Amino acid sequence: MPFKTPSTIRMLAAQIFALFGFASYPVCLKAIQSDWGLTNFESGVIASSFFFGYVCVVPFATALTDRIDARRIYLLGSFISVMGLFLFSFVQQNYVLACLLMALNGAGFAATYMPGLKIISDRVNPGSDLSRAVSFYTAFFGIGVGLSYLISGWILQNLNWQAVFALIAIGPLCSLLVVFFSIKPSSHTHLYQAISIQLSDIFPLQQWRLVLQNENSAKFILGYAFHCLELFATRNWLVAYFLFCATLNPKISIELITVVVGCINFIGVPSSIIGNEFARKWGRLPWIHTIMIGSAIAAISLCLVAGMTWWIVFFLAAIHAIFIMADSATLTAGLVLSVQEKVKGAAMGLHSLMGFGGGLIGPALFGYVLDITGGQTTQNAWLFAYIAIGLPSILYVIYNLTHIKEAKKLV
Repeated sequence: MPFKTPSTIRMLAAQIFALFGFASYPVCLKAIQSDWGLTNFESGVIASSFFFGYVCVVPFATALTDRIDARRIYLLGSFISVMGLFLFSFVQQNYVLACLLMALNGAGFAATYMPGLKIISDRVNPGSDLSRAVSFYTAFFGIGVGLSYLISGWILQNLNWQAVFALIAIGPLCSLLVVFFSIKPSSHTHLYQAISIQLSDIFPLQQWRLVLQNENSAKFILGYAFHCLELFATRNWLVAYFLFCATLNPKISIELITVVVGCINFIGVPSSIIGNEFARKWGRLPWIHTIMIGSAIAAISLCLVAGMTWWIVFFLAAIHAIFIMADSATLTAGLVLSVQEKVKGAAMGLHSLMGFGGGLIGPALFGYVLDITGGQTTQNAWLFAYIAIGLPSILYVIYNLTHIKEAKKLV
């Protein structure tokens, strides 16, 4: 078990704190949209700006972990996240500035998420222990996001959306303190050594080429991109979807909605961990195919029950969350175990870049489809939006199944 390694426990705690601000915007989306008169597409672009900042920084941040202690990068990223969240609370109907600060928050997270995984991989014995450590770290993403929904919803219910961003910045600050005081610097690096920045650090094309030449690694990375497109679009719009359901069945508050969404994200934690264990026994690719198809069916079912009693809506939302997270750890652990050690940092950087690149597209695509198919007040618009974000995963499954001889090589 990964909990035999103290550094893993501490990084899991830091991961949770670092994610406190992750759901602040999805929780406040409707309030900000109403205050500023934004379209669904514009609201989605602000959400996508987080991932834009992420993909701009993650190649550089993760490639550097092959050369210097990832702890140094993590500390800087936590500080950037604090600033991005805190400054967002002062934005007054400035769409461009909101996008820039959300991108700053994403850039800070880019310097913590995969570098945090590298901190663990540098301090855990290789083999099955590393696989499970990766699985737990990936799954704890859901705990951090779930707490983010709960805390943000409570603050919004009792104060306002500005207070949400100002107070939630305490989370990444705690993450910074946990890593600074409890994770020792790596013995083979010096805390204050000079860093030489080159273009190859930002875009390590040669290392990426080596990664993609490995067919197994390439499949995991592509699958992760489609997985994240659907996952982050859903996370950014689920509160808004429940608020739409509340117009059809108005017996629920925003605070209760965020509590439910937070709990739904908690469900994803065991789903991801258990999913990885099943994949280890049954084969990763067959498991990924099954989960992606199940996720698409669950999403469509969720949209069809919008006007029904709340327990049915919440139940199907939970089922969707289980499916959408059940292949997350499998995709990441599969990449870590399939790639060569000398390019592991660059591989994780590309993996994260493609995944959060999907996250960059997902929320804006969802909002755009909502706009062109009737808006948030139309049930069919929500159905088309969910179909739009699930279609790439279905096409991925179809492609793999039509190239079954090559797919069998992936275990």
